[in-house]
Amino acid sequence: MSKEVFLDLGRQPIANKFVSTEEDSNNEYFFDLQAQFDPETKLVSLANFVDPPKLFNEDYPYRAGASPATREHFKKAAQIVDSYLKQGTKVLEIGSNDGSFIGCFDSDIAVAVEPCGNFAKETRNNGYDTYDAFWDGDLAETILSNNGPQQVVYSANCMCHIPDIQGAFAAVEKVLDTDGVFVFEDPNALFMLLRNSYDQIYDEHAHIFSLIALEKLLANVDMHIVKVDVMENVHGGSCRVYAAKCGSSHWKPGSFNAPPLLEFEKQHGMNGIEPYIKFGDRVSHSKQLLRKTLSGFKEEGKKIVSAGATSKSTVVFNYCDIGPDLVEYITDTTPEKIGKLSPGKHIPICHEKEHLDDTVDVAFLGAWNFKDRIMDKHSDKDYLWVTHVPEVQVI
Repeated sequence: MSKEVFLDLGRQPIANKFVSTEEDSNNEYFFDLQAQFDPETKLVSLANFVDPPKLFNEDYPYRAGASPATREHFKKAAQIVDSYLKQGTKVLEIGSNDGSFIGCFDSDIAVAVEPCGNFAKETRNNGYDTYDAFWDGDLAETILSNNGPQQVVYSANCMCHIPDIQGAFAAVEKVLDTDGVFVFEDPNALFMLLRNSYDQIYDEHAHIFSLIALEKLLANVDMHIVKVDVMENVHGGSCRVYAAKCGSSHWKPGSFNAPPLLEFEKQHGMNGIEPYIKFGDRVSHSKQLLRKTLSGFKEEGKKIVSAGATSKSTVVFNYCDIGPDLVEYITDTTPEKIGKLSPGKHIPICHEKEHLDDTVDVAFLGAWNFKDRIMDKHSDKDYLWVTHVPEVQVI
């Protein structure tokens, strides 16, 4: 059966590639951003993958440790992982970024994989055995030879980045100890459907996982889900999935009783494409309403800005054709983004501390997954907050 496209978000730039004012914007890379459903595996993927080195390189700007909430999240995740480690065993992180997770472990038991040269250099300088490469079967063989089997393989918001996801899971099975545990966190497709968060679909997210699809993909490499933690407020709705090999003490036939989320996925018909087609219709309506809402404020002479220079906001602004004519600038706190222009639409990025001020009338929540934290931080301001999740509304 052929894969079916259910959503077309148009021509999009690399969502995290912020443009320097000196750069010639005519050289900016664009691609057709479409999402498709595979009737065989039930997996949602991009119809057109972007070559990974274009996305993940020495200039990659996203720093996990820049967010206090994210740092705290990884500390808690490390405590969970530590409970699975046995005396003399090791933990491997795939996609270690700035070391916010792997840094919670002693360097003599931790191994990092990070293809972005800037961050790989950081973890290596901090004493961690770091592989500056993309995750695949060959790298798994190298790590197995150099470092031995891993008791825990952990990955957060990285497995969904890998185009050859079946090969990626096979590589994990190869390097994982016989009695080891594979723990990975990624956005979940049901939350995307329920929240109409179409901005979860962008270049880095080669796939949006459902538990239905993950069961099939893991079974293909003789691994099975043994536990699922549902994290509604992480990256817009994610799952932490625990998987183990057949024969592991962590898994016995029939030991994984389907959690409520898996049942909800089935109830929503996510074995088929129908809920995704309806989702696409809602996204089209959201686009029209968001432009109408912001244009109305602009006609009233209100100053509109956006809070959070995120990949999500890149998708929204390019899909909805929202540029500096509607949004004057985007505020952020990441040093690597300040002073640059947003991908595609070239909206200026300014520091939040200096520009999310009393002159602002309307603020779009570009980082809507941190809505409560952002609004609480600026509760002394008399803004009108606008979000498109789960529907376009003024708060």
